[in-house]
Amino acid sequence: MTEQSDADLVALARDGDGQAFAGLVERHHRPVFGLVLRTLGNRARAEELTQEVFLRVYRGLKYFRGQARLSTWIYRIAVNLCIEERAAARPEVSLDLPDGWERRPMDPGGVDQAFGAIELKDRLAKALARLTPRERMLVTGHYLRDVQYEALAEAMDMPLGTVKTHLFRAKAKLRKLLEEEL
Repeated sequence: MTEQSDADLVALARDGDGQAFAGLVERHHRPVFGLVLRTLGNRARAEELTQEVFLRVYRGLKYFRGQARLSTWIYRIAVNLCIEERAAARPEVSLDLPDGWERRPMDPGGVDQAFGAIELKDRLAKALARLTPRERMLVTGHYLRDVQYEALAEAMDMPLGTVKTHLFRAKAKLRKLLEEEL
């Protein structure tokens, strides 16, 4: 059995096929969750907002014209929700361990090799939090999620040149913030 395209799944989901919509969610959940988590920095809230993204996708499927890729349309919904969330909420600090990290017993005489990585990740998260929502979206999308310039431009409804300029400035600002941290 061949894997169905997004367009096929959208058509089936519009006709009420729950399995088709579940397929869309399964296909796009991970990148959307990653974007929302990187933007908000709060795992529990990111899970809630990711659900909200797909709820909006479900409700809006009948309005999706297919002029852009489905992933770009979903990404735009996620970006808008994150911007709304950042405007309405105060920042929270997560005490959860990042994905892939385990609690291991410490060797009192040994060097904690993970500390450097955690410290760097913490510095990066703090510097990203000091960027504007638009700057954070661009940096997170392009450098941490590998979203191409064209897709960012389409998702953020900005000209390609403007995306590149804003991304360049955001990267310079992030570099300056990280240097100040030292």
